[in-house]
Amino acid sequence: MAKQFEKKDIPKKSTNISEWYTALVLQAELADYGPVRGTIIIRPYAYAIWERVQQIFNEWIKADGVENAYFPLFIPHALLEKEKEHVKGFSPELAVVTVGGGEKLNEPIVVRPTSETIMYNTFATWISSWRDLPLKINQWCNIVRWEKRTYPFLRTMEFLWQEGHTVHETEKEAVGMVIKALDWYRRIYEDYYAIPVVIGIKSAAERFAGGKDTYTVEALMPDGKALQGGTSHNLGQNFAKAFAISFQDREGGTQTPWQTSWGLSTRSLGGLFLVHGDDNGLVLPPKVAPVTVAIYPIFGKDDANVLKFSQAIKNRIDKKGNTFPGKVVIFDDVEKTFGWRVNEGELKGIPLAIPVGMKEVESGNVRVSYRVDGLQNEELAVNTELSKHIERMLQTLQDHLFKTAKTFLEEHTRNVDSYDEFKEIMRTKRGFLRSFWCESEACEIKIKEETKATTRVKQLDAQKEKGKCIYCGKKAMYRWHFAQAY
Repeated sequence: MAKQFEKKDIPKKSTNISEWYTALVLQAELADYGPVRGTIIIRPYAYAIWERVQQIFNEWIKADGVENAYFPLFIPHALLEKEKEHVKGFSPELAVVTVGGGEKLNEPIVVRPTSETIMYNTFATWISSWRDLPLKINQWCNIVRWEKRTYPFLRTMEFLWQEGHTVHETEKEAVGMVIKALDWYRRIYEDYYAIPVVIGIKSAAERFAGGKDTYTVEALMPDGKALQGGTSHNLGQNFAKAFAISFQDREGGTQTPWQTSWGLSTRSLGGLFLVHGDDNGLVLPPKVAPVTVAIYPIFGKDDANVLKFSQAIKNRIDKKGNTFPGKVVIFDDVEKTFGWRVNEGELKGIPLAIPVGMKEVESGNVRVSYRVDGLQNEELAVNTELSKHIERMLQTLQDHLFKTAKTFLEEHTRNVDSYDEFKEIMRTKRGFLRSFWCESEACEIKIKEETKATTRVKQLDAQKEKGKCIYCGKKAMYRWHFAQAY
């Protein structure tokens, strides 16, 4: 007799999204808490998604001439101090080592909060001529920032990311690189995570410390809060001057280069889990799902034939191409009931489910079910081109998830011209509010103090308009996206 396993229940997302998310991360085996406050252990199921992101992103950057490298985790504090705005911006979040080997260090060492300083100190020795440019380096690494308030994946003291750093002869080339990286992030979110994003530039107060301009992709979460999905920075010549990076130009003169940096982190996984999950658990877009199809044998009088047929189905589906590289898995643990196994697959967000019993063995047909409601499940003959039908269904689900998220974004993005309405929406519904802003930092600070909302982005394609600042009423030319944020 099959052993009865306790059903993995999680709070309803529709009732309490915060409790739902925390329970989901733990019970879907995405992560566990680390022994140090604010750290998490990324478990294999979630890490497989990050590996997929690495695979996709590496293909893009390498095709553009970007090379992967690795720089040390430890940075002399003196290097951070070379760019004053940079060290000022990161000082509150720094983890600093003052003792090593049982002895007090002569100079404190910073645990990497980002790598501009240590990389650019080295770039100064690598670059001497225009022939050395452009220099394009990326590294996949961990980052430490001493956050006071943490939330699994979305805000942790240690996280994983990629950080690209490039050096160029001209600002035009640098800006081109910034926009290209920004589009890579858009593609990750929209084409793979099935999450629509708003793309644009940050305000002066929100830009990267020490940089000239910061560009961002911003996503909207189901609770109406914004998630900064990835940023790309035009660093100008600030860091190059601070670290004495120069090159001999084509005419023999000495010039200061232009630089960029850009990063995407594992906080994006938190956004992925939040956006698509439902009351039953995860919902994963097929393009990044570690497992795309779950086959559930229904055990009874002839388990051998049921398992044999299940394996035949798996073999046929596994012939699909690389568009959806996730595995096909047979959930065949006889110690677990059929209902428990199905519940486990739902919790883990597996896109398609196929139950297999003697009825299916005898008919040669299977019923393929989508993980989400709103799509028509299908009856398929196993001896047909099953892999093509499965691939079509996976694409249908991928498109459906993006369309659903796009509709949510559109319905929760509002033009607001009254500050009273602005405050009321931020107190209740939240979402993206597109409001005129005079671009005064004083107004920006007051809005944040009174509503907890920040300027998230001015869209790249924003059109000049005639308006009045949502806060002070002075002349304003652009609508900015405001939102409360993670």
